Amino acid sequence: MSGALSYSKQLDEALDFIKDNASFLVVSHVQPDGDAISSTSVMSWLLQQMGKRAVLVNESELPGRLSYLYHYDLIRVYRDEQVEWPAFDAVIALDCADFRRIGLPSRLFPEGCPLLNIDHHPTNNDYGTVNIVKPDAAATVEILYDLLLQAGYSPDLDCANAIYTGLLTDTGGFRYSNTSPKVMEIAAKLLAVGVSGSELADHLLEKMTMAGLKLLQLSLSRLMFSDNGEIGWLYIRKDDLKQCGAVSEDMEGIVNYALNVDGVEIGILFKETDDGGVKASLRSAGKADVAVIAKQFGGGGHVRASGCRIEQPLEDAMAELVEAARKALM
Repeated sequence: MSGALSYSKQLDEALDFIKDNASFLVVSHVQPDGDAISSTSVMSWLLQQMGKRAVLVNESELPGRLSYLYHYDLIRVYRDEQVEWPAFDAVIALDCADFRRIGLPSRLFPEGCPLLNIDHHPTNNDYGTVNIVKPDAAATVEILYDLLLQAGYSPDLDCANAIYTGLLTDTGGFRYSNTSPKVMEIAAKLLAVGVSGSELADHLLEKMTMAGLKLLQLSLSRLMFSDNGEIGWLYIRKDDLKQCGAVSEDMEGIVNYALNVDGVEIGILFKETDDGGVKASLRSAGKADVAVIAKQFGGGGHVRASGCRIEQPLEDAMAELVEAARKALM
């Protein structure tokens, strides 16, 4: 268990894991966000410094707005028809709250393949051969920053941009409660390396596509609230993305429009999937632990930001999850 060792020893154990293997398959969670792709970028940079080989893969299409990140162009999207993959000695899983979050790339793992699990979600159950799970870290890139310092490396601008991106996106532009003094200290050091914090903030947090705006307009037209106003939710049907000309990354941040209404304690975004299920993103203003709610449906995450998948029609899924949220606020 990751908690059995001091943090410094966990970092050493992770570095020994890397030193003991020559090649790696590096994975992050499905529907990757800024921290997942930034973590993949940072790990690729670190492995290169250490003279290791790496294959980078994710199940989902990558957010195009992150295309400036180091080795973004080397991250392969898993396809069932892809049969030829380079051999590797070990797996590194980044920002995956549980093994299922790795998704289809887990099919590439040989039986008994050693796995290094680096994550910051409190619901992580230490599924790796070696684990660094630090729930008080704002983002997985924060752990990776400590790891590369422990290895004796200092980030160059490419690496610094990736670390800063992960911190910026997982703290909501340094506004969420996970914005610790350590986060700000790291950010200051990265700015000193040459990161343009204002440009990244504008690019990642302020700008949106016209298709994203149309999707937001459609979602807001469906915004609903519980009788007492403590729960707000929106939904996106499976054909809405096509109708608006949007892509998955255009959904990012929409859930906050439900949460940010005065008096709302839990905000939820429901997304109908092509296979008939529903994905739900939950956000909390602090009164409720949405990770506990998500766990009831096989999901997980953080106290204030979690997600789950419900194998029910959209209307049923909304009714069931909203009721669970209502009970959590009682």
